[in-house]
Amino acid sequence: MNSREDSARQHAAKRDCAADSQAAPKQQPTGSKFVAYPLRREPVSTSVPYQRNRWNSSVDGWLVLLLTVICAFTRLYQIGLSNRVSWDESYFNVRFSGMYLNHSYHHDVHPPLAKLLISFSRFVADGSNRTMEPKGNYPPDFNYTFTRCFTALFGIGLAPLAYLTCFHLNMQRQACFLAGLLVIADNALCVMSRFVLLDAPLLFFTAAALCSIAGFQNTRHCAFSPAWWRWLLLTGAALGLVSSSKWVGFFAVALVGLYTMEELLNMYADFMPASTAIKHFGARVAALIILPIAIYMASFAVHFAVLSHSGPGDATMPPAFQARLYGSKLSYQPFTVMYGSLLDLRSMHPGSGLLHSHPHKYPDGSQQQQVTGYSHSDSNNNWVIMRTGNELNYTSDPLLPVKDGDTVRLMHKRTSAMLHSHRNYKAHVSTHDYEVTAYGKPEWNDTNNEWRIEIHKEESSVANGEVHAITTQFRLRHATTNCLLSAAGVKLPPWGFRQTEVSCSRSQSPRSAANLWVVERHANPRVPSVDMRSIVKTSFISNFLRLNMEMARSNNALIPDRDKYNHLESDPWSWPFLIYPMRLLGSWKKGDIKYYEVGNPLIWWSSALMCLLYPLQLAYYHVRQARGVPGVWAPGEERHFWNAGKLLWGGWMLHYLPFFAMGRVTYIHHYLPALYFAVLLLAFEVDHFCRRLALGERPRTVVVAMCAVCMLAGFCWFAPLTFGYTGSMNDLKHRQWLPTWNIYRDKYSM
Repeated sequence: MNSREDSARQHAAKRDCAADSQAAPKQQPTGSKFVAYPLRREPVSTSVPYQRNRWNSSVDGWLVLLLTVICAFTRLYQIGLSNRVSWDESYFNVRFSGMYLNHSYHHDVHPPLAKLLISFSRFVADGSNRTMEPKGNYPPDFNYTFTRCFTALFGIGLAPLAYLTCFHLNMQRQACFLAGLLVIADNALCVMSRFVLLDAPLLFFTAAALCSIAGFQNTRHCAFSPAWWRWLLLTGAALGLVSSSKWVGFFAVALVGLYTMEELLNMYADFMPASTAIKHFGARVAALIILPIAIYMASFAVHFAVLSHSGPGDATMPPAFQARLYGSKLSYQPFTVMYGSLLDLRSMHPGSGLLHSHPHKYPDGSQQQQVTGYSHSDSNNNWVIMRTGNELNYTSDPLLPVKDGDTVRLMHKRTSAMLHSHRNYKAHVSTHDYEVTAYGKPEWNDTNNEWRIEIHKEESSVANGEVHAITTQFRLRHATTNCLLSAAGVKLPPWGFRQTEVSCSRSQSPRSAANLWVVERHANPRVPSVDMRSIVKTSFISNFLRLNMEMARSNNALIPDRDKYNHLESDPWSWPFLIYPMRLLGSWKKGDIKYYEVGNPLIWWSSALMCLLYPLQLAYYHVRQARGVPGVWAPGEERHFWNAGKLLWGGWMLHYLPFFAMGRVTYIHHYLPALYFAVLLLAFEVDHFCRRLALGERPRTVVVAMCAVCMLAGFCWFAPLTFGYTGSMNDLKHRQWLPTWNIYRDKYSM
């Protein structure tokens, strides 16, 4: 590259920054102002020189519009054909959306943003908060087609975003258009955007995050310009939206985080001035950390504001939160706990539930009556609090409040057994603790039935040393062994009905949530009830953190049963090779409208090959360059290969490999975010090889056209399974390309 070419490139970069568009890197003379990414002279190569794309509305605008129209046709064609509640529509279009509309609090493993959007579409379509059957057919007057079309809009947006992303990654226009066509031509991406599911919003926001960081990368040489700020803020907003839809979105956060770390390290290595480094660091903290967190928390604030009434998810939240819900059973009850009252005691440890007992015995140890933690409302959660020593007549004697330091006994209401512990036997799972049972009768003088009240914290303004419903957190210390009644969320084996173990902890951790209890429900006919909503205190931050912990606990509980065959489940190793597609409907009979989540094999297999090829290419080029082989890279090609590849291949890896470490149940649609990155990487590799072969405009167009025709042919071949097929599946047996596919017969079913 001669000095005249250097001068021309510097002039073009200055012009681009001034015009608030994509900027080219500048070669700086010695002693000039710092630039984070100076150009290097590259050896002469026969490859096509790398150039930055410049937007041309008469070309790019029409190509984006064409992709959008084609994508809209594939996503909306016959979208209302089936009136059956399909796959997880039973949750998102029926159950959860109905609860949002009638403001009933519920619990789910996913963040609320995508569900709120779906609920909004149902409000526009239906306008009512009626409940519907989660299975079977939609009611005749329910506009399910509108809600499906609303969700399909997110799927339609994927194709233009694919084009724009590749454009900002400086691929040639043929490759950009190919990327959009590949997104359109994948049957799995298409069919999953045609139903009311969370996958379409998740994919759209993931694609938006990738497009934004690609645009930001293109403006990094115009630091702090309006375009630079615009792309940086769009990236942060997209990260907040994708992580607020499903936790898989945090993989996109990880991708942008790694990219940002590399960028800052490069700046540090190039001796950036401290004042400039602080500005870069502060801008990224504000846009890529604070903004996404604010959006994520805002979605939960809306979630709490909308779900203001009691519902089926109350038990996952603390009693103070439940008491503030309209219609909650905890809202009106006696405040001060008296002896002889009927109590429900809840552990403050998330997921441990209410103190519970039932007539079933432990299979070993003392073989006495089991005491467990149980999350749901049940009469076996009721305990009567009694004094030690001289017994009171709880119907006629003066009322006596339970106070800090009192020694009490707890009688299980249904079985009349006493809450009991002893040194003789260890707990059945937490073997370092003592066993807790229900044993003995109220008239027995057994000190192993005695527990001392130790108040830990009073959250109301009435801090008088008395135990109050909901607001008083306390410990129950065993009078004989000095251990603490504890529920740490440990699950019992099947003989304990998978309920939570309750033990007597010898570990003196007075602040541990596992050792803290609160009176959730208090009943005493002699004590008047009060409005607890004016007494209890709660904060958004505590509720936000608690709900996220409960979501994580519920997510971890989704464990597959390896002893049973489930045709819906599949393992991550099988996803890139499309080994186990999935039926989206349970009924597979002739006459039923059947949908099959099978991807376009040509796209899946070729994109998987490119994902395996890319790191080998990096190693190959590095070795050739280290050996001094001339012409390895064209001018700017090395940086282009790395800058684009690290986002696409890195995004695929981050959205795919973590599933191998997850213990939860997995399905093939979990691969779709990774597939999006793989598809764009496939288009990038086509563009890269065209550059390496120095193909002209016409040969390059022919290559892209041939790829597009093959992929579109594959889409059309499997289209009946995407748009709904009513005939006998035996007629489509020739579309079963692998013996593991269950298009017309499930060879693994029993």
